[in-house]
Amino acid sequence: MFNFFGKKEESESSLDLPAQQHEVEEEKKSIFSLGFDALKKAVSQTTQVLVENIVDSVEEEAEFSEFVLEDMEDLLIRADLGVNYACELVDKLRNQDKIKPSEVKKYLKEEFLKTLSAAGDTELNYKENEINIYFISGVNGVGKTTLIGKLAHRFKIEGKKVLIAAGDTFRAAAEEQLNIWSKRAGADIVRRDKADPASVVFEAIQKAKDENYDVILVDTAGRLQNKFNLMEELSKIKLVIDKNGSDLLRECILVLDANTGQNGLQQAKIFQEAINLTSVALTKLDGSAKGAIVLAVAKELKLPIKLIGVGEKMEDLKDFNSNDFINALFS
Repeated sequence: MFNFFGKKEESESSLDLPAQQHEVEEEKKSIFSLGFDALKKAVSQTTQVLVENIVDSVEEEAEFSEFVLEDMEDLLIRADLGVNYACELVDKLRNQDKIKPSEVKKYLKEEFLKTLSAAGDTELNYKENEINIYFISGVNGVGKTTLIGKLAHRFKIEGKKVLIAAGDTFRAAAEEQLNIWSKRAGADIVRRDKADPASVVFEAIQKAKDENYDVILVDTAGRLQNKFNLMEELSKIKLVIDKNGSDLLRECILVLDANTGQNGLQQAKIFQEAINLTSVALTKLDGSAKGAIVLAVAKELKLPIKLIGVGEKMEDLKDFNSNDFINALFS
């Protein structure tokens, strides 16, 4: 649906568009595009921690001694790649003589790309002429509400009719913040303070069906203090969606803050238990040194990253592209 990292070749159908309409479409693409230099800047701190520190410590060595391998393993773990994944990468270098320390950068680049590719397609699912439900989850403070507002804005730019379901009814501030974002994005909202979150989502689905909406963005609570209550609430909302629009559910997206590192992986496991996640949106990637969480989530949970936040502006929610990310990381 979206491809904001690179400019696609013009298809025959796009060439048939009237010139003015084609210019509008090109302008929409440019609004949301993220050039390579901007992406490289966004991941620069992660590059230092995950690539440069490791390459600098290894590539001048003649062979992969046990001392070198252990040092490399420690650096990978400290870069928030995860113990299991770090050990796996280093174990592949033991007892082999094809890959030399001078080739470690190429080796890591290829392995990271394999990991991201194996996690699945990074394109956000969307079907024309149908209601598309996006179930958004994540702990408080990761930028979930902001992401919903930005995603609503993106769909509105695409000419879609957007409805937001304010499913975090426990915190009045959360609903009010979401209401502000909905107005900024030009989206409609269903909110019922202190109501049962599942009933709010049910109402939103019925409204979307009656009034021909294209998109429903479902906000949810993110309180981890009581894991059981949170899981029960999320599961109940998911049940409502399954009963009233299972064929309309496009994505169960977990929002993670790039700065949380390995804690983000633990969060992902908790939400996976409740709602069977399909993908991840990574916020605050710009300026984070813990961007390796992208790889940890892809490896451990086989979940693709589909959206990344790289700034405060409405247009700073971008599509994730595995090749572009890896190339920027290693450039």
